[in-house]
Amino acid sequence: MKDQDQKIQELQLIEQNLSNLIMQKQTFQSRLLENENALNEVSETKKQPYKIIGNIMVSMDKETLKKDLNSEKEIFSLRVKSIEKQENKLKERAEELQKDILKDLK
Repeated sequence: MKDQDQKIQELQLIEQNLSNLIMQKQTFQSRLLENENALNEVSETKKQPYKIIGNIMVSMDKETLKKDLNSEKEIFSLRVKSIEKQENKLKERAEELQKDILKDLK
């Protein structure tokens, strides 16, 4: 029975961690979408682009800004992929625990 309680506690902890990962992933996916929209705008505009740095807007060379945005895009994409890997591992462990708990209950 003690083993059963430990499995249930671990399962609860995994579900909390999954919830946190999902929130993080949503944040990075949102930032990735904003980044892609900014890249599209910079690519299509004929005007001088600006970048917000802190509380000020700074005029910036179009190619430099595109380079910065592409670099951020790569970072956000890698972060989302990393979170998805962690998420999948936790889901697999949760499934194992659920099977063990159900087996122990029978």
